[in-house]
Amino acid sequence: MNPTSTNASESSPTGDPSIADALSGGSCPLPILDHPQIVLGHGSGGKLTHQLLDKLVLPQFSNELLDPQHDGAILPVHGGRIAVSTDSFVVNPIFFPGGDIGKLAVHGTVNDVAMCGANPAWLSVALILEEGLPVEHLQRVIASMKAAAEEAGVLLVTGDTKVVDRGKGDQIFINTTGIGPVNPGVEIHPRRARPGDRILLNGEIAAHGIAILSVRDGLEFESQILSDTAPLNGLVEAILAACPDIHVLRDPTRGGLTSALNEIAGQADLGIELEESAIPIDEAVKGACEILGLDPLHVANEGKLIAVVPRDNAEAVLEAMRNHPRGEKTAIIGEVVEAHPGMVTMKTRVGGARVVDMLSGEQLPRIC
Repeated sequence: MNPTSTNASESSPTGDPSIADALSGGSCPLPILDHPQIVLGHGSGGKLTHQLLDKLVLPQFSNELLDPQHDGAILPVHGGRIAVSTDSFVVNPIFFPGGDIGKLAVHGTVNDVAMCGANPAWLSVALILEEGLPVEHLQRVIASMKAAAEEAGVLLVTGDTKVVDRGKGDQIFINTTGIGPVNPGVEIHPRRARPGDRILLNGEIAAHGIAILSVRDGLEFESQILSDTAPLNGLVEAILAACPDIHVLRDPTRGGLTSALNEIAGQADLGIELEESAIPIDEAVKGACEILGLDPLHVANEGKLIAVVPRDNAEAVLEAMRNHPRGEKTAIIGEVVEAHPGMVTMKTRVGGARVVDMLSGEQLPRIC
């Protein structure tokens, strides 16, 4: 077992340096992360994804615009700045409770641009279609993309379409790129996190991944679980209006809450401490995760964001988020600390503590 796995000892309260010390000195074998071939886990957003990027991709293209590894690149343009983000969507099935691959593609890229402190304005869309895809399904996806773009206030301005042989594309893949101007004076970056910063989450986690799984595997729960896919640029505007000096924004999509927080802790070289009882999760989703043996902290979201906020501004930002339709269930779930840099720990409901690590493999493939 990985010494920083989620099954760590619960014998000390969060914040006790002995937790990190004891775990870092453990002798449990590490998970095998080296693979001669690509596996599904390389797309999980967890350890294998980061290993793939760190070993193969980033060293080849390292530059000052790429190296921050933000949700998008911040580019200087004529005395101002723009944010650019690109993403690909390969979700299976392409229609699911609460959304579809078209809505997901628009929301996902809009949100990545917004996490840079920018106002998403323009989209490019590339469609890779499999021979045999029903035209009715494509029409439905396109209509959904149009409605999602109108809701988010963005324009589709360019794109591309390709068709691959039957059996080579799994119906439809979508790549989207978003562009928007960065708000003046806003500096959002994982390395801006500071000890004492509060961590806010805008609502209940894990709904998207469970919604996908319920359709894919034909599962029925007591109440239908809907994907949380939604545009978050309006919520970000409300956050910045309440506190322009937001330190970090991140949407916890692939890899869930744990991957996003571990990325922030690693880039800031600081620790993060969470309160398990403060993390919002719907009872139906929690029950589904318990039945399926899934950790909701690892399950993907598509309408959630993490805001790392200076301590003195946290209550104002909390109020602003709760007054927005996308943030009514916002909660302060933890804080940034100097202890155990690069590590995320969580105080459990029973008063113990555990380390919250990234996934080593793939918990739910093809969900975004």
